[in-house]
Amino acid sequence: MDLSRFISQRIQKTKSASFTSTVVKIGVASIAIGLAVMIISFAILVGYKQGIKDKLFSLSSHIQVSKITLNQSYEETPMPIKTNFYNNYRQIPQIRHVQAVGNKAGMLKSSEELAGIIIKGVGRDYDWPTFSMNMIEGRKINFNDTTFSNEVVISKRIATRLKIKLADEVLIYFIQTPPRVRKVKVVGIYETGLEEFDKNYIIGDLTLVQKMNEWDSNTCGHYEIFLKNFDDLDATTRLVTNEIDQDMKATRITDMFPAIFDWLSLLDKNILIVLALILVVACFNMISVLLVMMMERTPMIGMLKALGSDNTQIRKIFVLNGLTIILKGIFYGNLIGIGLGLIQYYFQLIPLDPENYYISYVPIAWDWLTILLLNAATIMLILAVITIPTLIVSKMRVVEALKFKE
Repeated sequence: MDLSRFISQRIQKTKSASFTSTVVKIGVASIAIGLAVMIISFAILVGYKQGIKDKLFSLSSHIQVSKITLNQSYEETPMPIKTNFYNNYRQIPQIRHVQAVGNKAGMLKSSEELAGIIIKGVGRDYDWPTFSMNMIEGRKINFNDTTFSNEVVISKRIATRLKIKLADEVLIYFIQTPPRVRKVKVVGIYETGLEEFDKNYIIGDLTLVQKMNEWDSNTCGHYEIFLKNFDDLDATTRLVTNEIDQDMKATRITDMFPAIFDWLSLLDKNILIVLALILVVACFNMISVLLVMMMERTPMIGMLKALGSDNTQIRKIFVLNGLTIILKGIFYGNLIGIGLGLIQYYFQLIPLDPENYYISYVPIAWDWLTILLLNAATIMLILAVITIPTLIVSKMRVVEALKFKE
């Protein structure tokens, strides 16, 4: 057996109440806590970003296709539904679904209050399963085969403001020439936590929007395109731009809500700074642990030098001890980090204020590749750092080391 490994194992098996044993436990604990915090931080970051993005996608899709116009109002320029792109979008493998919708501004009036709203008209092709994550009460609207459906889904914010509950009938006033009014029934209530949507949008039948705008049944305001993978956003936008008519434009969701995506990018930078500080603290703790170990083992170092061991062999003893501490810390860190993450993932014990954070609980998402990289980076970085204090071995003189008393 290798001499350095043998002595390292003997040192580890030594049951001592010395100060070194306490310091070693602190070293293991610092690595374990640091890695656990990093795992939980990344799980929360990924979960939070994914939760916000999913809410945006469920309401606005990944890409919107509309007519090129200088109009900046909520009144959309009509475009045909059955275009060549709409009929053949399945030929683009990155696209999961395309739906035709239309927006129209109006006033929603209950028996007591009045509020400006935008009705988002949807058809039978609407992706209700994606939107269902926002539903808190009721059901989706049912479509009528002969005329438009008089059912709508409103936000909790609008329902609270206008004192509306499920099954209530309310009036929608469309400000146009001549003004029109329609009675609708509330069959569902949603909540996203995103103020821009919750305070403005209700969901109704696209046929109602078509009738109010005097459009035919083959007309909509824009397409909403859902992708299989958000990472394909830029490439797919270019493909869609090449396939749609020349008087249409494709707009990415990152361009529709730049402030939100800039904010999410800023979260990445903040978490990286925190993780760097955690790793620095763990590295300094390990350096301190090894220095204490070498101070207590100074007579042993002197004896080994007197017997002919070179500095490399002696340094290897303490590096192997440090590696053992690191691996123990990694094991407990994964156990704590993944364990706490699983508890929150399944039981959602830690709540959040949705008005400030857009989500009602701390979200957790697992990126196992990131966790593996965190483990590898922690091991390699701390292992590289702990070679520094072992350089003190080469500075020790045999006579002085043998005379050293603990």
